[in-house]
Amino acid sequence: RRTIRIGSRKSKLALIQTELVRSLLVAAHPHLDFEIVSMTTTGDNNQTKPLHSFGAKALWTHELEELLLDGRVDMIVHSLKDMPTQLPLHCTIGAILPREDPRDALVMKASSPHTTLASLPAGSTIGTSSVRRSAQLARSHPHLTFQDVRGNVGTRLAKLDDPSSPYAALILASAGLIRLGLSDRITAPLESPVLLHAVGQGALGVEVREGDQEVDVLLAPLRDVKTALACRAERSLMRTLEGGCSVPIGVETAWEGGVLKMKGIVVSLDGAEAVDFDGEMEVTEEEEAEEMGRVVARGLVEKGAEEILKKINLNREIVDA
Repeated sequence: RRTIRIGSRKSKLALIQTELVRSLLVAAHPHLDFEIVSMTTTGDNNQTKPLHSFGAKALWTHELEELLLDGRVDMIVHSLKDMPTQLPLHCTIGAILPREDPRDALVMKASSPHTTLASLPAGSTIGTSSVRRSAQLARSHPHLTFQDVRGNVGTRLAKLDDPSSPYAALILASAGLIRLGLSDRITAPLESPVLLHAVGQGALGVEVREGDQEVDVLLAPLRDVKTALACRAERSLMRTLEGGCSVPIGVETAWEGGVLKMKGIVVSLDGAEAVDFDGEMEVTEEEEAEEMGRVVARGLVEKGAEEILKKINLNREIVDA
């Protein structure tokens, strides 16, 4: 029997997501064996350094991509939001699965009587490793402070619930909590106009070698066209703005029939400056989705996004120096 090897990070959430893909492949192709090959990536190894200081998304992906390119695995399962918009030469996205809830989630300390950010006392500390989240929330909740928190979801929740910890709440991805069976920890979902989610959030992407026709055929039953087109538009927006996981770019996409609607926002690190733009377009194929992202990106640039991004990059260069 032919064995197909699926690459994954070793974190609990990554393995749950990879097992989801593996089970779908087993159901679609019972004559084949599918084996998960997991590893710890650079991003997993460093759980103390703030994410924005890394400056690139590839820390979650490039070591797995080495396994893919030299044939030790046949595909890799990623959270799509962790994938750079520019993939290495000879790598491509072979499938995007149906999207879980893409919104961010407010998670209060287990003992907290509060159910909203607005009700928290002034100076309360919110834990998040994302400058996108902290920058957007600083606009609508200036009475709160934001502090970096790293680690897997279980570690972050333990830090939150520790009575001696400074955190009043965390902001986490709803999809991750749901897949981990922790949806009961979601105090409230967060969405526009308060918080737009990350590009690709809630979706799983399967990375493959370009031209691998066998794997392409295997993945065909797993593909979700609507999710793929929406996420392609979101990734096109980010690619056009040259943003990474350390840049406060938020999006929301929704379908109305064949029309894709997209909101985009770019926020300064302190939340003091922001520009947003709404676009819509009939989208039926990949190039139309790419153009949709470029249209929204141009709309944001015309309203001043480029200046905000320049200041963020300049600040990063000063800090790195």
